[in-house]
Amino acid sequence: MRKHMNRNITLSAAAAALAVLLGTALALPAQQAPAVSQLVPGNPLHPAAPAQPLPFSHKKHLAFSLQCKACHTNPDPGNMMTFPATAKCMSCHASIAKTKPAILKLAEFSKSQKPIPWVRVYTVLPGVTWTHRAHLAAGMQCEMCHGPVAQMDAMSEATSVTTMFSCLDCHQKKGAKTICSTCHKS
Repeated sequence: MRKHMNRNITLSAAAAALAVLLGTALALPAQQAPAVSQLVPGNPLHPAAPAQPLPFSHKKHLAFSLQCKACHTNPDPGNMMTFPATAKCMSCHASIAKTKPAILKLAEFSKSQKPIPWVRVYTVLPGVTWTHRAHLAAGMQCEMCHGPVAQMDAMSEATSVTTMFSCLDCHQKKGAKTICSTCHKS
């Protein structure tokens, strides 16, 4: 009887171990499936869009076939993309939606010649040397790092582009340098 019980316990333990292994093997492909529509993986934290001084919808503006570089320029030395000057916004909004509260507030910023105090959504981490210009020259498109901006009513940190893993993963896939000094100065 005891021999029979030991055999049942051994069979039960083996079946449980097999179930765990199969469950793990079946779960892995779903977790490792790459995002098809973007190069940088999605941000697993799904942070909310930060509060901005004015409501702004990339979705609405990009629906008019505007290009990112029409509003976000890359002045020397090329590290950061800029926010548009209020005069740029007012070139359209002097006649479009000019009575809406947000546009009236925009007009106030423009009249005072003060920049809109936008809150950056993506921030380069301390110790990282970053340049948009090198990435643009390599053929990167904005949505590859910033996600589906054309579908966003409020800009949020949709991707994990500021993580070291994402940078290294992309560099490896694109055949770019992965040595520390590429992104970090000693």
